[in-house]
Amino acid sequence: MSGRTALGPWLALALLLAGIALAFAIGRFPIGPGELARVLWAKALGDPSGLAPALDTVVFQIRGPRVLAALLVGAALAVAGAAFQGLFRNPLVSPDILGASSGAALGAVLAIYFSMPVLGIQALAFAGGLLAVGAVYALGSALRGGDTILALVLTGVVVGSLLGAGVGLVKYLADPYNQLPAMTFWLLGSLSGTGAGDLLPLFGPIFVGTAGLLALRWRLNAMSLPEEEARALGVPTRPLRLAIVACATLVTAASVAAAGIIGWVGLVVPHLARFLVGPGFPRLLPTAALLGGGYLLLIDTLARSVALVEIPLGILTAVVGTPVFIALLRSADRGWS
Repeated sequence: MSGRTALGPWLALALLLAGIALAFAIGRFPIGPGELARVLWAKALGDPSGLAPALDTVVFQIRGPRVLAALLVGAALAVAGAAFQGLFRNPLVSPDILGASSGAALGAVLAIYFSMPVLGIQALAFAGGLLAVGAVYALGSALRGGDTILALVLTGVVVGSLLGAGVGLVKYLADPYNQLPAMTFWLLGSLSGTGAGDLLPLFGPIFVGTAGLLALRWRLNAMSLPEEEARALGVPTRPLRLAIVACATLVTAASVAAAGIIGWVGLVVPHLARFLVGPGFPRLLPTAALLGGGYLLLIDTLARSVALVEIPLGILTAVVGTPVFIALLRSADRGWS
């Protein structure tokens, strides 16, 4: 094991802790690391005398839920991206390859079009993502006689394009003064409205899906091999592929339902994790989760502090992710990874 591989998880953890510290230290009500530690300690001990009301509101009701949501969404998208890239044996695959993001987007814009509350928007987005991937998997599996992986990818592209057309149609029919701005803002991705009540419906699916992928991390090494070689090793490829797709789709749909469509995290972060710890999934998935959480938290902190008006996360992840991805490609081209 090289020095970089051994230090990789610790570097990812350092990025995560730095992101948490910056998230609380930057804002209209800055909270330093020492003050944050005192607040958390007073809360853990149940000592209200050591907890100022303003600090309690900022840490546990405003900024804290947003920080936790960014960590969960970033970790989920990164883990799902790493799993899909290994499963499809393609480094350019992202978590929305099977139409999860497109299905969630159609569900969300339909909920906004019918003036549903926030909970309804999240529920329809979550259901739309799951239904889209279910349809892709059913159609791809029905195409026999060819490469199963290729059939799934092509079906995902086709279904995703169809769902994207549906999103465009709903936006065209929407009220341009009220509904259309809400749809556009949601599709660009944001955590600005996240509260403590949003964490439980976000945490449940992400915990279940991420735990499933981590439990299958040893089998993912075999699934990254060609189909015939994996079967020769005694790996039940079809049920295992279905389990991986289900877990990755669950966390992707939950993330998109809570935060909108946030691109590049599931594409760039797995490459960075692979650069740090190598391609083995037992180390790759936990490192990707740490990097993804820290990366999205830093992006979210930048989004709410760099300008007077909050910048959508989807824009910043593209602006930051593009040069990072190009740098990673150059590093790989020079033989560093």
